[in-house]
Parts: sequence; C-alpha cells; structure tokens
Amino acid sequence: MDLDKPPVPQPPQQQPEGCLVVAIRLPVRIVALVLVLPVRMAWDALVVACRFLDDILLRPLGRALLWLGRVLVVLPLVGLWRYVVVPVGKALAWLGKVLVVAPLLWCHRYLLTPVGRALAWLYTQVLTPAVIGLGVALAWLARYLLVVPARWLYDWFLAPVGRAVAWCVLGVGRLLALLFTGIGRVLYWTTRVLFVLPALALWRWVLAPVGRVLALVGREVWDALRHAWRIAGHLSLAVGRFLGTLLRWIFVEPVRWVYRSVLTPVGHVVRDVVLRPAAAAAGAVGRTVRQALSAARASVRQARADVRRLLFGDPRQPQPVARREPSGRGTRTLDSSTTALTKD
Repeated sequence: MDLDKPPVPQPPQQQPEGCLVVAIRLPVRIVALVLVLPVRMAWDALVVACRFLDDILLRPLGRALLWLGRVLVVLPLVGLWRYVVVPVGKALAWLGKVLVVAPLLWCHRYLLTPVGRALAWLYTQVLTPAVIGLGVALAWLARYLLVVPARWLYDWFLAPVGRAVAWCVLGVGRLLALLFTGIGRVLYWTTRVLFVLPALALWRWVLAPVGRVLALVGREVWDALRHAWRIAGHLSLAVGRFLGTLLRWIFVEPVRWVYRSVLTPVGHVVRDVVLRPAAAAAGAVGRTVRQALSAARASVRQARADVRRLLFGDPRQPQPVARREPSGRGTRTLDSSTTALTKD
C-alpha cells in the first residue's frame, strides 16, 4: 500500500427511493409540464419581442438621447464650468486672499501673538504661584475639616451599621432564594408535564412525519417544475423553429422566388428595352438642346455686337506708343552703335 498517494474520493451513494416518491413524481411532473409549457412559450416570445424592440428602437433611441444629452447638457455644463465658474472661482479666491486671509494673517502676527505671549507670561509668572499657594491652603483645610472627620465617622459608625445591614440582607436573600427555588421547581415540573411533553409527542409523532411528507412533495414539485421548464424550453424552441420554417416557406421563399424569377428579369427587360433607350434619347435631346442654346446665345451676342457697332461705330483702336529702343532689325548692337563716341 502506497502511503504517499492521496485517497481517491468515492462518489456519493444515492439513497434508494421509496414507492411513495415514485408514485408522486410522475403525476406531478406531467401536471407541471402542462402548466409550465404555455408560460415558457409566452416567456420566449416576450424575450424575442424585447430583443427585436431593443435592436430596432431602444438602442438607436438611447444613442440619440445620449448624443442629445451630451450636446444639450454636458457641453453647456463643461463650457459653463470652464469659462464661467473657474474664472469666477479664481477671482473670488484672489479676493478672499486679499480681503480676508491677508488681514487675518496680519492680525495674528502683529496683534494676537503679542497678546498671547503677554497672557502666557502673566499665567506663568503670576497666576501659577498664586494658584499653587491657594491649592496648598485649601488642601490642608479640606484634610482637617472634611477628610479626618469623615474617616472617623466611617470607621466608628458607618462600617458597623453597614455590616449589620449586609448580614440582614444576606439572610433575607437566602430565604427568598429558597422560596423562589421551590416555586420554580414546581412551575418547571408543572409546565413540563402539562405543555412540554405533549408538545414533544405532537412534534415527534405528528408534525415531523407530516413535515417530511410535505418536504418530499415540495421537493418533487420543485424538481418537476425545473424539468418542465427545461422541457418546455426545448418544445418552445422546436415550435419557434417550426413557425420560422413555415413562415419562410409560406412568405419568404415565394417572395424571393417572385423577386428572383419574375421581377428581376422583368426589371432587366424594362431596363434594356425602355430605360436605357429613354436615357439615350434624353441624353441626345439634352445635347441637341444645349447645342441649340449655345448657338442661340452666340447669335444673340453677335446681334448685340452688330447693333452696338451700328449705333456707336467701331471701337477705338489703341494707338501704338513710341518706344525709345529700336525694334526689329534696327536694334542696337556692339558693331553698329549710334552714339557719338563710337560713330566713325
């Protein structure tokens, strides 16, 4: 036997179930399935509707509200904080420092500190010796006028009287304790015989078996509800898939077939036979109209120029300006200079 290896945990052994458990379980599970199935199907339908509503309406609405809140609330508040509250706060802080803090510091430094030092000197040098002397005198008077008489009174009068009273109280207490102990025992046995033993018998022979049966029934009902909820979930999923497939074959597939087999070829035919020739004809008409409009604008422009020429004559031609430099072939060169210094 290897002592280093840890012991392998054994699986818990299931207790054998009685015939009462088996007799209760099957009807309860059938009834629970019948009751839970409509609830589970309604719950699944509600979940699908809520998800659809969330995807279609709530999320876009939430984003829109978030953007609107940012534009209408956050950005104005940030601008108000940055451009109004912070400058005003800085100005108020500066004013508080100038009008409050600085005068308080001056008052503390030049008024309260000297007064405090003077009061401290007065307390240390004058009041403390006087208080000490007065305390010594009062202590001596209190000792000989109060403490000594009080101690004498306690030793010779109060202590003997207290011992006597304590002995009397102790005796009375013991007597009362014996009396109450007897009464308590009588009440204890009376209560035990009249109430505790019948209640214990009722609990042991009636309530505990009934409670076990009710606990068994409740556990079985709970297990039946959990099994019914799972089975109803599978049935609801199967029904949902069946309805989805039925909806697909009744509506989606015919619509897709009509779109793919009828509408698409008809659309292609309409596009090739009607729309494209119409577009080409419209383009040609447009080009013709643009050319006609361009020719008409050119004709109007020429007619306006002819009318202006008839009414006001030809426009004045610009006169050539006399240039100091020769133009053309008569330009100045090094070989043919016209100055007096280089002329032959």
